[in-house]
Amino acid sequence: MKHDRHPSSRSNHSSVSTPVDTPATVLAGHGGKFHIGRIPVLEIAPAIEGGTLPAKATVGEPFPVRATVFRDGHDAFGATAVLRDPDGREFQRVEMVEVLRGLDRYEAWLCPDRPGAWSFVIEGYSDPYRSWLHDAAIKIAGGQDVELMHLEGAKIFRRIATETNLPAKHARWCEQLATDLQACEKTSFERARSQEVLELLARYPLRDFVSPSRPYPLVVHRELAMCGAWYEIFPRSEGAYFDERAGRWISGTFATAAKRLDGIAKMGFNVVYLTPIHPIGTTNRKGRNNTLTALPGDPGSPYGIGAPEGGHDALHPDLGDFDDFAAFVDRAHELGMEVALDLALQCSPDHPWVHDHPEWFSARADGSIAYAENPPKKYQDIYPLNFDRDPEGIYLAIRDVVQMWIDHGVSLFRVDNPHTKPLAFWQRLLAHFHEKHPEVIFLAEAFTRPAMMRTLGAIGFHQSYTYFTWRLNKHELGDYFQEVARETPHLLRPTFWPTTHDILTPYMTDGGASAFAIRAVLAATGSPTWGIYSGYEFIEKTPRPGFEEQLDNEKYEYKPRNWDAPEAAGMTTLLTMLNRIRRDNAALRQLHQITVHPTTSDDILCFSKHIDGAYTPDGKDSTVIVVVNLDPHHTHESLIHLDLAALRPGGLDLPLAVVDEMSGQEFIWGPVPFVRLDPHTQCAHIMKVKYS
Repeated sequence: MKHDRHPSSRSNHSSVSTPVDTPATVLAGHGGKFHIGRIPVLEIAPAIEGGTLPAKATVGEPFPVRATVFRDGHDAFGATAVLRDPDGREFQRVEMVEVLRGLDRYEAWLCPDRPGAWSFVIEGYSDPYRSWLHDAAIKIAGGQDVELMHLEGAKIFRRIATETNLPAKHARWCEQLATDLQACEKTSFERARSQEVLELLARYPLRDFVSPSRPYPLVVHRELAMCGAWYEIFPRSEGAYFDERAGRWISGTFATAAKRLDGIAKMGFNVVYLTPIHPIGTTNRKGRNNTLTALPGDPGSPYGIGAPEGGHDALHPDLGDFDDFAAFVDRAHELGMEVALDLALQCSPDHPWVHDHPEWFSARADGSIAYAENPPKKYQDIYPLNFDRDPEGIYLAIRDVVQMWIDHGVSLFRVDNPHTKPLAFWQRLLAHFHEKHPEVIFLAEAFTRPAMMRTLGAIGFHQSYTYFTWRLNKHELGDYFQEVARETPHLLRPTFWPTTHDILTPYMTDGGASAFAIRAVLAATGSPTWGIYSGYEFIEKTPRPGFEEQLDNEKYEYKPRNWDAPEAAGMTTLLTMLNRIRRDNAALRQLHQITVHPTTSDDILCFSKHIDGAYTPDGKDSTVIVVVNLDPHHTHESLIHLDLAALRPGGLDLPLAVVDEMSGQEFIWGPVPFVRLDPHTQCAHIMKVKYS
């Protein structure tokens, strides 16, 4: 039977043929009762903790479901994936295909159309048509039981005509074929095994002993939870200036920061992310470049949250009031952007919580409150909350803070260091907001152990920062791109950031402008969500000695930038181009479907992304081939060995017409094209495949 294993498989709505098997065999196990149906369906994915937690899916993005399906004896069998909407109704039914030959591993692709709590079921079944076809082909060719085989075929096709949801014209055709088979009409058997019949029954199979799995939960989020372009700013830097007369810095405000929004929107970013905007403590305030003593006028780190003016529920008075913040949010919305806010759950020594709830913090043996440490790093200006001391009080306070910012128009939260807080706290908090505000998105800033990162995603974080920043060579990048797309997307949606306000890798420092261009291309095309820290346009690459972070770090000082300066023009053009290419190519806005193609140079990475036209806005297949020179210093040449099946499942005509979305040049490629990339002129090709 012909199957299409890729997401181009269309759904169908064939009825469940009788008899239906309800799981009858029960084995007692440590986890309770385990049911085996007549046709076993095992090792179902995606499933988190055996299906006790919902796997992630996204509106409009196809995703794979897999199961191991087999049976006793030699009769044919099959499997069907069924997607159920939040009301429990069947939304999509897709026949599964074997993807690991001989290992009974089956796959189908499903695609929800709206947010909510969905589920899917895998149904194993016995396939009487294919069982008959196998036996009949052998016996009729050998002249054995010829009349009997035709009679049994007639019985099968009458069942097909009446027990499946075949369109009327196909049902009549099957009835006629049944009559011809019963009469042993000369061509009837050949018609019964024609390609037309095989394709028809792939969509409308006759199924016996249907053996459903239990439902497996899915949580489906809106598109921005999976695909977006973030731009990070320190609001106080936008419009800040040094007042020569007064001899001090004047902070930027929400009003001056709002003026920057037009430039961010023109580059194609749809999320503006604000570092903390709360009052900053003065006790143990850090000075420039993280020095222990702040000088007069040093603004301190915005992560040292809390002062007499208020804590996490207050605005820094230099930025403006809540009317000013509302105007900022409104302007962002007018420009098609949403506002993300840093949620940093720690306090300066001056935070009201320190005075009102000293029990929320850890005390040292000398009676002092313990400040934050990650030896050898010390953060003397902040106290971490101790979630084991009055967990209910802390939970309610933080819940109220998050709700307050949602009420003021914040729809995304970048959560600082969530891996340093209890998972049970996050699970409860995120569940609350998933129920009350399912549109609100939480990004985990958790550069930590893989198990913690995966678990944060499993319990409710929509997105996560990733190890992309430190994946540099061809093999590291290729393996990592496939890992986040194929192994963990049901747990952890990746975001790719070339730099952050805390991270500047030696690759960026040494590679200069070319490195910044290369990493921007990789981030924008390798992940559906990517982000840029303000100042990326200026190639800010000088590290603080001994640390992988920027010199004159914006965390500790005002850093106004001249956005009209010509040195920012080239990178601004590239960032704008990348967001335009992402907008124009649906393949780059999905996570699951990526293929790494072999190259003959260790400095050239090639990968492609594909999505079927059934899931694109224009109804056309979208395929993009990305080729990147990873060496920021030297030109490299390479042959690319294209995996043609990955570029268009089901077949692809050669030669291949492609257009470079960066340069506009058109090329004709064979199966092994040649590329030459100079990092100082054009570090990459982003090739759109042109289908005839």
